[in-house]
Amino acid sequence: MLDDNVRASRQTADRRPDLQLSFEFFPPKTDAMEERFWDSIAKLAPLKPRFVSVTYGAGGSTRERTLRMVRRITADTGVPAAAHLTCVGASRDEVDEVVRGYQDAGVKRIVALRGDPPEGVGQPFTPHPDGYRNAADLVAGIRRIGDFDISVAAYPEKHPQSPDWQADIDNLKRKLDAGANRAITQMFFRNADYLRYLERARAAGITAPIVPGIQPIHSFKQISGFAARCGASIPDWMAERFEGLEDDPETHALVAAAVAAEQVTELLDEGVTEFHFYTLNRSNLVLALGRLLGRRAGAE
Repeated sequence: MLDDNVRASRQTADRRPDLQLSFEFFPPKTDAMEERFWDSIAKLAPLKPRFVSVTYGAGGSTRERTLRMVRRITADTGVPAAAHLTCVGASRDEVDEVVRGYQDAGVKRIVALRGDPPEGVGQPFTPHPDGYRNAADLVAGIRRIGDFDISVAAYPEKHPQSPDWQADIDNLKRKLDAGANRAITQMFFRNADYLRYLERARAAGITAPIVPGIQPIHSFKQISGFAARCGASIPDWMAERFEGLEDDPETHALVAAAVAAEQVTELLDEGVTEFHFYTLNRSNLVLALGRLLGRRAGAE
């Protein structure tokens, strides 16, 4: 039996480890979605996140909306905002122009990703003839332009296009060696996958933070679809917990809260002190998880 005295998740505020939280949003497409976006930002900002990030559509399709949202988040809430950036379908000059636009707007944080090809996840990636070749190349390009805080992606279950674990970890190391400050993982639902990944990275000499990306399950059907497309697996035990709840939103919400709570408290007890939440522009579950981790509105 694990003694509560040694579990970080069972400590009171004066004994809990210092935590860093960050939240990810996507640019809303409609007025109604934008209203929910800002409502969620307002509710989560008091948790004092390290930053709030806004995604960047395929091929830069949300470029202007991403920039507008990031600028307003910082201006209205005082929370540092990070803009996502990919190098799909764009020349170096075009990407550099976006980076300089972020710089001029006072954006100091970038989540740098290679991005998925227009044909979809899993299809071969072909760099633009005059573009950045991969995420490590992109990170180096951002570094040449300015002193940004840069996050990159990591894959606890291995990137679908990596031939083996060695290649996957080598690629992560190249991104960090190029100047990234940290890696944020793709969503995962088996904590053992993340902890094994962390061991592989540390064994390869990687010392930078590798922050677990946590996906609260607002809709099991939706998240299962996301997972299938990006190579994240759904454990049988988890699928069983949500089975038959498609038409029972109240029970679905309770099960989702329990699953997410179990995941983050287990990680906290394993010594994890940084968390990145994929919000899907919703605040309810993330607010509850912040509370479980000991972060309250207005508390550092």
